[in-house]
Amino acid sequence: MLNTSWTFIIGWIFLICRMNPVEIIKLKRNNYPLTENQIKFFIEGYLQGDITDYQMSAFLMAVYFNGMNDEETFYLTDIMLNSGEIIDLNFLDMPKVDKHSTGGVGDKTSLIIAPLVASCGIAVPMISGRGLGHTGGTLDKLESIPGFNVNYSVPDFKRIIKETGVVLIGQTGELAPADKRIYSLRDVTATVECIPLITSSIMSKKLAEGADGIVLDVKIGNGANLPDKEKSVELAKKLISTAKKFGKKAIAVLTDMEEPLGRNIGNWLEVEECIEMMNGSMIPDLYKLTNVLSGAMIFLGGKASGIDEGEKIAGQKLIDKSAYKKFLEIVKIQNGDVKYIKDWSNLKRGKFKRQVLASEDGFITEMTAMDFGYASIELGCGRKRVEDKVDYLAGIILHKKCGNEVRENDIICELYSGSETKLESGFNRLKDAVRISKTKPPERKLILDILD
Repeated sequence: MLNTSWTFIIGWIFLICRMNPVEIIKLKRNNYPLTENQIKFFIEGYLQGDITDYQMSAFLMAVYFNGMNDEETFYLTDIMLNSGEIIDLNFLDMPKVDKHSTGGVGDKTSLIIAPLVASCGIAVPMISGRGLGHTGGTLDKLESIPGFNVNYSVPDFKRIIKETGVVLIGQTGELAPADKRIYSLRDVTATVECIPLITSSIMSKKLAEGADGIVLDVKIGNGANLPDKEKSVELAKKLISTAKKFGKKAIAVLTDMEEPLGRNIGNWLEVEECIEMMNGSMIPDLYKLTNVLSGAMIFLGGKASGIDEGEKIAGQKLIDKSAYKKFLEIVKIQNGDVKYIKDWSNLKRGKFKRQVLASEDGFITEMTAMDFGYASIELGCGRKRVEDKVDYLAGIILHKKCGNEVRENDIICELYSGSETKLESGFNRLKDAVRISKTKPPERKLILDILD
């Protein structure tokens, strides 16, 4: 009688010869490794319309539950990368470095980092995504600026980065089109939190845009797309190793995402907060994370001897408003309304408002980032379905953070939405998100580790 391992091998050999969508889904469902040709067949078939959305959804769910080994992850990344054009930025006589976050609540650092690092003489070719699950997306934030265009062809991408040293766009039909389609499907099929899918999605975009180095902000905590600490560390290592396989430099910064980052959650509200900080306001956690990530990029770009020195340079670029001036350049060249930006202090808000009040005296010990993320979606900041429209002025403003002392009926946060029904749904989602204790909690560490 054949033992289990031989049964597995014979079963795999039998199935491997079959090249059709159902059998490939079945292979992954039964936890067999896929070959490069099988993955290529499935991804290319999906792009050509031979494989349906529901078959891709089944495939994504099978990968979600059974994962992929290192070879499969590399094949998937390479196939997604080569599904479109790979930009050559060798015409730029400067280092080319980008940053990517694995997703968090209130995570708006890209809006500051891109212009800041570009103001240091480092090209920043940034291809970003939309919201996934309960986490926000850079593109939705940028599109909250009237007229701001994130959809450019490759020639325009090159033209803009040559002129300003930075460009902020979404995926086009030319760049990693496989990821562009799969990315949207992952959001609505609950397959976001999956290491090989996250790795291939991030790296296919970053490799396609022509960067020489990548700084990765890997979130850890309940507000992250991958909350488990061990899995987040595994993801960071997988991203670094994948980058190096493609000949790119990479640094991963592991950061806390147990509570929302900064004070504002929501598309325009986060843009507003970034402008506020680029104009001199101090928002401690947002400032710290922005500086560390910028410092790492400046170091990878060869403009500093280490991350610490890079941080000092980044801090100076905020103080002298170089970052803000470059941000205005970006808005102008990408057809955004510069007057709207300069009018940021006019407090643009959703029509309807509601406050969350402290239920007792004490100290805030918990502000569950995931609940705040889902509440923001209920308010209209994100999408429950691919076709949903985003309410750009919806969101949450935090008046208190973890560790702050409160009195009964103090305002903890304000909720905004263009719909009273959505406002009520968002409020209900936050009922158990904030916890108050009589004892002040220990200070939370924001930067957990740095890997290279």
